[in-house]
Amino acid sequence: MTETTTALDSMGIRDAFASLPDQVADAVERARGIPDLPGRDDIEHVVVLGMGGSGIAGDVIAAAAGPFLGLPILVCKTYQPPAFVGDNSLVFAISFSGDTEETVEAATEAAVQGARMVVVTGGGELARRGESWGAPVVPVPSDIPQPRAGLGAMAIPPLVILEDIGLFPGASQWIAHAVRRLRTRRDRLLGERSEARTIAKRIGRTIPLIYGGSWIGSVAAQRWKTQCNENAKVPAFWNANPEVCHNEIAGWGQHGDLTRQAITLVLLRDDFEHPQVVRRMELVKTIMGEVVAGAVDVRAAGEGQLAQLLDLILVGDLMSVELAMQEGVDPGPVPILGEIKRELRPG
Repeated sequence: MTETTTALDSMGIRDAFASLPDQVADAVERARGIPDLPGRDDIEHVVVLGMGGSGIAGDVIAAAAGPFLGLPILVCKTYQPPAFVGDNSLVFAISFSGDTEETVEAATEAAVQGARMVVVTGGGELARRGESWGAPVVPVPSDIPQPRAGLGAMAIPPLVILEDIGLFPGASQWIAHAVRRLRTRRDRLLGERSEARTIAKRIGRTIPLIYGGSWIGSVAAQRWKTQCNENAKVPAFWNANPEVCHNEIAGWGQHGDLTRQAITLVLLRDDFEHPQVVRRMELVKTIMGEVVAGAVDVRAAGEGQLAQLLDLILVGDLMSVELAMQEGVDPGPVPILGEIKRELRPG
């Protein structure tokens, strides 16, 4: 990291993102052997509560575990849990600060409805309530500068717990594959010929439009979008195939004189795309080639859904920091989010 980069990055966000493989490995140790977990036969569905940088952890959990679970998993990003939550529900409440009002309220209602609760948090009100419910509380390390930099610390413990319960056999193996892949990708991204820097230069001052092509691709696309928002402080948008081909693609029939100057298409590709989605992604790239400033392909690597998902996420995390640096923007602070929270406080 150059001296200029260090001066701009007041919170050490770049280093925090680069620590993802180590954060994932550490999270396994923190979550292993949690006592008083429910039995496998006691659970009929899984619900994950969370918002923002904590909420994306729920999307990662669903994308990584969903293909292997024999029961439904739902990510809930609002003030209320689903009405079906009850005695046979396993509910993960995830909040980096522990004071996210939506998550605290939804978790409290879920607990009242009788759900088996597991709390993943850095402290705050959620930790206090979790302890009062007798729920396992998995701590998030205090040296992580922002919620969006704690993805590994928040997404991995529920995967380990699902394995310990017997709902996600083999989770540890998939996590180990992910750690190995992340370390390889990180070394390349921090090198002189960084793909993250190259992509950021291609995007430049245009608005990134990110498309995924599978369940994990759609989660990665959402993460890329929010990282561009919070780190680079720029607008960004995301969607996923095959849905794109049923509506959004029709919206590019006009205004090409504007979009050719303003939009860069980013296609996140992985090995788990349906064969027809592979064709759709190529068709979308061809069709939109005439109405965007450029198109960038990012290919995931690694063994398993989790490895490829986190691989794409790491590229996007560091790319968004590079995007910020190009414009002299500090990727760490997000004052507008704090302002909104202050405005919403009672009284």
